Formats: sequence, structure tokens, C-alpha cells
Amino acid sequence: MVVPVIDFSKLDGAERAETLAQIANGCEEWGFFQLVNHGIPLELLERVKKVCSDCYRLREAGFKASEPVRTLEALVDAERRGEVVAPVDDLDWEDIFYIHDGCQWPSDPPAFKETMREYRAELRKLAERVMEAMDENLGLARGTIKDAFSGGGRHDPFFGTKVSHYPPCPRPDLITGLRAHTDAGGVILLFQDDKVGGLEVLKDGEWTDVQPLEGAIVVNTGDQIEVLSNGLYRSAWHRVLPMRDGNRRSIASFYNPANEATISPAAVQASGGDAYPKYLFGDYMDVYVKQKFQAKEPRFEAVKTGAPKSSPAA
Repeated sequence: MVVPVIDFSKLDGAERAETLAQIANGCEEWGFFQLVNHGIPLELLERVKKVCSDCYRLREAGFKASEPVRTLEALVDAERRGEVVAPVDDLDWEDIFYIHDGCQWPSDPPAFKETMREYRAELRKLAERVMEAMDENLGLARGTIKDAFSGGGRHDPFFGTKVSHYPPCPRPDLITGLRAHTDAGGVILLFQDDKVGGLEVLKDGEWTDVQPLEGAIVVNTGDQIEVLSNGLYRSAWHRVLPMRDGNRRSIASFYNPANEATISPAAVQASGGDAYPKYLFGDYMDVYVKQKFQAKEPRFEAVKTGAPKSSPAA
């Protein structure tokens, strides 16, 4: 099985209907698809690669002193002493930091801020075009998903970016790269490494590679798209495997609802009923941060009961 690859430039041409059908298939059958000819200049993507790789080089010493590295070294030492060791299931072999409009960005390398500001602006526009395609496929008015994420235009949707590196791992049998999970938010756009693999999506009970593809942007649907689509689109389980060789770069951007936005099904199921509750996204996030690596269905049930309190925007 191969994750769908879609030529996004055809959305505005004679092959629009076919392209929309491909996007619908990616959302319904996979929860993942890759976009090529998406309109983001390849020259900009090359600059993003460089500044993020340069940034990791400045952080590499810190990763080597991090808890995952210390834990793995302790396991290997115990194994050498003849002790029986078990794989770690609550740590991830990754170096990460987040950027969004309200936080401090790295100032070294010097080109990081300018490059990532330009990249995020392009990516945000792409996310909104993808959401409009989803609107059309779901039979919703144009802008429905964006409007839901902004609370009817009263709040700014959250747009954050996670910059990750997965360094070479000497014992991938003893630790995870990133544990399996679904994403909490809306539309996720990933600029992944085009040489080093490791990202997998769960499809029909089997883990399938999200194949590295130069210049592509990987799109996946989060839990809130599942709710807005009333289950027609599903947020997919995915994970990252640690690799012995290579240094995987991963830049994931999340177009999420504002914490104050009310989320509920917008699409109509064939049965005519709503399969998901109505809730504040901030309430959902209160639950998600504690249950990220667990099944998503209890999270929906938790907000349905009204147990958590809404939290202020991050």
C-alpha cells in the first residue's frame, strides 16, 4: 500500500473533479496524503531544510545529554551486565521545539526567523486551501471548517509548528522514535525528510510507510476534522520509528481551532445523526495532553460528559 500522492496544481484546472476525489479518498481511506506541486517554492523549502538542520546542530549536544539518551545508555549498560531489559514505552527518541506567533523563536542561525516566518505564511495559505477542498467534498459551504476553527471569526485559529530531529539511534529495538498517536487538532502539514524514512501510518490494521518524497508536503487530518466531518474523515494513528542511520528532519505545522472555538459535527451522516458531541476545543486539549498516546474515543466521551474545564489559549 502506498500513501496517495496528489498533484495539487490540478485543483484549479480541468482535472479539478478528479483531484477533489483524490483528496476525499486520502481523507476517508487514509487520513494521510501527500501534495506535490502545492505552490510553495522549492527554493523556500531548501532554505527551510538548511535553517532547521543548522538549528539542530546547535542543539545536538543538548540532545546527547537528554533523558532518552541517558535512559537508553543505562539499558545498554544493564544488558552488558547480563540483566534482562525491556524496551522503554514512555519516552521518544527525538529532539523538538515549537514555534508559533506568541513564543520566542531561535535567533541562531540568523536566517531562521525570516525563513520560517515566510514558510509558515505559505503553509497557512495551503492549509486553508486544503480545508476549502474538504468543505466542498463534504457538501459544506466554502469556509465552514475555517469558520468553525475561529469560533465564527471571533478568535484566531492556532497555527503552530513543531521542529523535530530524530538522530541515529544505536538500539531502535529498545526505544520509540515517536509513540503511536492521533493528532488532536485540525489539519497538519508535514515537511518531512526526503531521504530518511521512519514515519508510518496505520491503515487497515497494518503499519505503512509514508514514503519520503522530495518537495512534497504530507497532509494528515486530526481529531477535530474527524468530528467536523461527523466521522466521514478519520484521524489516523501514526508513529515514527527510530533509525540506526541518518538524522531524520521533520517540520510539522498544525492548523488548529482556537481554544475558545466550539467544535461539533458540520457534515451530515447517512443516518442523519451526530456521532460526536459538541465541546470547546480547549476542553478537548485538557483531556488530550493527558491521553495523547491512548485511544481517542474516550477523549470524545470525556468532553461529552463535561468533566474537564476549558483552558485559556496557549
